[in-house]
Formats: sequence, structure tokens, C-alpha cells
Amino acid sequence: TVAMAREVILDTETTGLDPKTGHRLIEIACIELEDFVPTGRTFHRRVHPGREIDPEAERVHGISLAMLAGSPRFEAEDVADAFLAFVGDMPLVAHNAAFDRGFINFELELCGRAPLPEHRWIDTLDMAKKRYPGMYNSLDALCKRFKISLADREKHGALIDCRLLAEVYLELCGGKERALDLTPAVMKTAVSLAAGATAYGARPRPLVSRITDEERAAHEAFVSGGLKDKAIWRKGAGA
Repeated sequence: TVAMAREVILDTETTGLDPKTGHRLIEIACIELEDFVPTGRTFHRRVHPGREIDPEAERVHGISLAMLAGSPRFEAEDVADAFLAFVGDMPLVAHNAAFDRGFINFELELCGRAPLPEHRWIDTLDMAKKRYPGMYNSLDALCKRFKISLADREKHGALIDCRLLAEVYLELCGGKERALDLTPAVMKTAVSLAAGATAYGARPRPLVSRITDEERAAHEAFVSGGLKDKAIWRKGAGA
């Protein structure tokens, strides 16, 4: 049997644009995929950054510092270790992956965990730029291009964006036909059923005529009365 491909769609929200200037992670969300289809397993945590949130960032994601009161810090076992356990060794799919990777690895290193190497990451923004060069390739733009509903997306929440990105990633990888159940096990069953189908004998040549005497007589009357010597049937028969 061939193992089905498992991947993780990932998105983050932050206090600002760059961890190197002191900005921190405030939300992380993951959705597990199996052959491009969500399995139902998700990971979602909000974390306290220990600093203020830039007003511009708050306008985008709608998360205030007051909303994070009581949330754990990233280094808490239920965040850092639970996140690493969830993603395991699966590939990580993100839109503008360098941004999410930078923040996650910054947080992991701060609490003494190993960073997630670049080769594990799949960047849907890079995929979109190659497919649609010179076009707007934000998550919103891709959703509109692929006719994916944005009705539930008032703010850029990480879990909502993960769900949208899962649909966008499917389209970038070949479209909704990839979600059809064409796994090796199903295909093997289909082949077996086809092989066991009823076998028919050789087709007789020429085929037995199925025209009735009445139909033959009506056709002869039409040819003789209407077409006369112009009838191609008579020419074909050597008449």
C-alpha cells in the first residue's frame, strides 16, 4: 500500500512585522491535510506576547492585548510542545511562509526548542507567483480568483485563514479533482472490479441486421418514389 500524503496548513498572527525588532507571535493555527483534504485534526492557540500590539497589526487581525489576558506564553507546554507534537515531521504549508517561519522559529529558539528547517516549508505565495506572474497573489486575491467564499472572514484570524488556504492550496495543486477519492486502495478495488467484469464474446462481423421487413419496404418506396436515380444507396449497391 502507498502511504497517503499528510501535510499541515499553518497560519500565524503577530504583534507586528518582524521578530528581529521585538515583535511576537499572538496566535497560531494548523489544519492537517491528507491528500489535500482536511482530516478534521486542528491545532489552535492564542498566546500572550508580553508586549503591546501595533495598531496597524490589530486593525488587520482584530486581536487586542486585552483579548489575550489569561492566555499562556508560547513557551508553555500546552503551546510549544503541543504544537511540535501536532506538526511532527509533516511538511508545513503557509502563504508567505518566510513570515510565519521567522516568527515560529524565533519563538521556538527563545524557549530552547529546535527551529523548523526551511526545507519542510511549502510557500503558496511562491506557487501563486509562478502560476500568475505579475498578478495580485494575496490570500484574498487567490480566494476571489478561485471563487472561494470570503463570507466568514471579517478579520484575518489564523484558523479562518488556514481553512481558506487549504482550499487555495488544493486549487494551486491542480484543482478540486485532486480531492476526489482516487487513493491507491480505491483504484486497486476499481481495477479488480473491472477485471472481474462479465466477458463478452467476439463481435460478429458483419453485424446481424435489425431492420424489420416493414421498415425495409418503406425505405425502398421512399428511394424509388422520391430520389429515383439520385439515390446514393443504389449507386453503392451497383444499381
